Amino acid sequence: MYIQLFGQRVQHTEKNGNIFEWFNKGSIVKILIIGGGNMGLTYAQSFLRTQNASKEDMMVLEKSPERAKMLASRDLGTVYGEPGDCLEQADLIVLAVKPQDTRGLFVSIRPMVHPQQVFLSVMAGISIGRIQEGLGVTKVIRAMPNLPAQIGKGMTAFTSSEEVTRIELVTVQNLLNTTGKTVYVASEELIDAATAISGSGPAYVFYFMDSLMQAAREMGFSPAEAELLVGQTFLGATELYNQAGDTCEDWIRRVSSRGGTTEAAMLYFKAIDLRKGILSGVHSARDRAKVLGNS
Repeated sequence: MYIQLFGQRVQHTEKNGNIFEWFNKGSIVKILIIGGGNMGLTYAQSFLRTQNASKEDMMVLEKSPERAKMLASRDLGTVYGEPGDCLEQADLIVLAVKPQDTRGLFVSIRPMVHPQQVFLSVMAGISIGRIQEGLGVTKVIRAMPNLPAQIGKGMTAFTSSEEVTRIELVTVQNLLNTTGKTVYVASEELIDAATAISGSGPAYVFYFMDSLMQAAREMGFSPAEAELLVGQTFLGATELYNQAGDTCEDWIRRVSSRGGTTEAAMLYFKAIDLRKGILSGVHSARDRAKVLGNS
C-alpha cells in the first residue's frame, strides 16, 4: 500500500508497523525552523530530545550571524543563513519569526516553496489565510504555544487548513506535544482566544505573583522570603488543582472561612470587581490578536 507523506509517495507494509509510529521516527520528515529565537530554539531542542527528529533531518534558518553561531554550537542540526540553501529540502517548515517580520519573510521565501510542503506557524496573530496568500501554499497549521514550552510544560492550541492531511496533522501534533500539552480547535477564531488565555496567560500569573511578593515585602518579609512564600504557594495551588479534579470555586471555599482572613481579601476583590478587570484585560488581548492578524 502506498500513502502520501508530506508530498512523498511511500510504501507502507506490515514490516513498517503502525504508520504513525513509523512515520514519526524522523526518517522521512526533514524539518526547517525559520527563526532561531527562543521559540525556534525550544522546538529544535524538544524535537531532538524526544527523538521525534534526528540531527540529520533538522535545519534552522537564522539571519543573525551571532545567533546562528550560538545555535551551531548547540549541535541542533544544520544552521543556515540563507533560505536558498535549505528551504527546498524541507518537508515541514516551522515559521517562528516575529509577526512584524512576516511581510519581508514571505517575499524572500515565496519563490522557493512548493505545494506539498507543510507550514507550521507559531507567529501570534498571523492568520492561515495570510500565510497561504503570502506564500502561495495551502497546507498550513497555525499554533499558539506559550512560554512554559521552554521547560516542557507548555500549552499549545492549534488548527489547520483543510488541505493538511490527517497523518500530517497527527505528526505535527506529536512534535508540538514534545513541549507540553496540546488542544486542537476547529475554529481559527479560537487561536486568537488561546493567544489571550494561554499565550499571554503566564504574564498574568507573573503579574499576580509580583503583586503578592510586593505585599509580602511591605509586611516585613525579605525579598528572598517573599519569593519563596509566593512561588511555593502558586506551585502547590496549581498541583492541587491539577491532581484533585475540583473546581477553583471549590478550592476557594475550602481555603476561606466565615469571618476569616481569606474571606476579607475575597470580599475586597469582589468590591472592586477585580474579576471584571481581569476579563476585560483578556478580551483586550484577544482583540489585539485580531488586529495583528489583519494588519
